Formats: sequence, C-alpha cells, structure tokens
Amino acid sequence: MNATLDGNAVRLAPEALSLHQQGGYGRVEAGGLRLAPEEALYLLQRQKIQVEGWDFDRLLARFSGTGQFLRSYLVYRDLRGRGYAVQPGPHDYRVFRRGDRPGSGKTRYLVRVLSERDLVDFEAAGAEVATSSHMRKEYVLAVVDDEDELTYYGVKAAILPEMGTVAEPVRATGELLGAAVLVRGGDADALAVQWYGTRLDEDRLLLSPAEAYHLVQEGILTVPDGEGILAPDQYLDRVAATDSEIREKAQVYSDLRRRGYTPRTGYKFGHHFRVYTGDKTHSDLLVHALPASVRLPMSAISRSVRLAHSVKKKMLFGCVQEKGIRYIEFGRIKL
Repeated sequence: MNATLDGNAVRLAPEALSLHQQGGYGRVEAGGLRLAPEEALYLLQRQKIQVEGWDFDRLLARFSGTGQFLRSYLVYRDLRGRGYAVQPGPHDYRVFRRGDRPGSGKTRYLVRVLSERDLVDFEAAGAEVATSSHMRKEYVLAVVDDEDELTYYGVKAAILPEMGTVAEPVRATGELLGAAVLVRGGDADALAVQWYGTRLDEDRLLLSPAEAYHLVQEGILTVPDGEGILAPDQYLDRVAATDSEIREKAQVYSDLRRRGYTPRTGYKFGHHFRVYTGDKTHSDLLVHALPASVRLPMSAISRSVRLAHSVKKKMLFGCVQEKGIRYIEFGRIKL
C-alpha cells in the first residue's frame, strides 16, 4: 500500500482501511487513514506499506529528533510483536486486550515510556495511577535501558486493608537519649510484647524515633524533658537535626501501626521499613517513606523492585500528603 508523509503523520488512501479494521492501525479520517509515526515505521519495516520518497532508515532519522521517539518506537514494536493492538494516548500508549481492536475492544494497559535515567515524579505518577484505576485500566511503565532492553513495571495504588484492632500497651514513661527513647522495667515489657523497640538488656528497651513518635502521639508514651512533657512535634524537631527523613518516616510508621501492621527497620534491605502482617514470622512488604513531591531515578526504583522480589516481598512507596499517606506499589510484570 502506498502512503505519503504529511508533517509527522503518514496518510493512506481509503483502500488501506483494512489495516485499521484487521490490525487496529491508525485513525480513520475523511479521505483515508492517518498513521502515527510509530505505526508507519512498524508497517514500513514489515513491508506492509511504502512511503513515497522514504525508506525505513530515512524515515526513522526523520522522526528521531529526540531520544524519546526512538524509545517509544522500541516499546511500540515490542508490544505489537507480543500480539497487542496499540494506539498512541492518552498516556504514551493504549494497549488493548489480546484479540481486541480499537472501536470494538477494551483497553487493558495505559503505558508510559521511560528511560532508565528518567526521574519518576511520585505526585504525577500517583495521579496517573488513580486515573488509570478510575478507567479500570492497568498502569504500566515501559522502561528502556541504555542497551535498548525493555522492562515492564506494573504500578498501582496499594490498598492496605485494616488488620483489625491492635491491643496497644499500657501507658509508659521513657527517657530521652539523643534521638532514641529508653524505657525500663514493666513499661519495657509491655511495649516489647507489641513488637516495639530493641532490648538493651532484660530491664531496658530502646525505642527508635519513629516508634517513640507514634507512641507519644497516641498518648501511650510520656517523655519528660526538663521543663515539661515532650510533645510529638517537639520530638520530631529534635530528631530532624540528625535525620532529614524522620518526618516522613514517622508519619508512615504511625499510619501502618494504626492499620494493624508491624513495621520494623528495613535498613538491611535498603529501605525504611520491613512490614509484618498478622502473626507472620516473615515480613511481607518493604516500605519507603517519601514526601509527595519527590522525584526518584527510575534506576533506583528498579533496584528496589528487584531486591524486594528477590526476598519475596512487595515494594511500596508511602507518599506523605496533606490528606494522608498514598501507598504506591511497583512490581516487574510480563506482558
């Protein structure tokens, strides 16, 4: 089939409508079919069309004004090769269920194309995940590395169900030791039963800043401080001098505890918390606390996901917002 280049689109005569009807290519317009650059290149490479005055290499160079286009084409080609019908937008690509076509079928995935060095804006990603969910579609990141290999990540809002009412310990009193809080005697025993703190010895328990903040905020722990009782915000102000992430960590920790989960340090896994559900002896989640507006390199997220998968845990990022914590789960998927 013969086609002509018109700006950044390729147009075909009405007799080419079979490409749309059978393969879901292009958009039908008055006078024929309009192909997006990725569609035209794919069909040209497969020798399904001919573009007047252009071969594949020249047309690829024409469209590849930026590195982003080449990445997008590689993703488009891969998805088509997997048997999916693909159309541009509303993100980068709409991917239909296998066997479905535009106009008669349903979209399964909304795909965003990134390079391994791109920054992921968590506020924007959260909004796109929410939009995809409302549309009943799966949100996918297609990441192209420096060797043009592709990895797909499913991204979704992590719904953490309430684990039931937690029997919080009796009121306790602690002593401020730098950023940590020391609790003694029966108070230490009562807290340790609920998986708080680390034993210094049989009589003493050390609480981490996130644990202490939660207990102070809940009115369970009292920490005298010379002139009076230390308030939650006062405590965080002190800890923030040595831990710039404490505000986000403390809020995520407290939220998880209120939902009935048991967060413990995730330092050995390179994240803020490993999280236990119910009475399990092994943690199920890795959770990293972030301010809502943060941007992380895709390469860092990739490392986090791979590590979480290797230890059979889900990777969640807890984004602290004005109205609460938004948990976003990243996981590698096979399309």
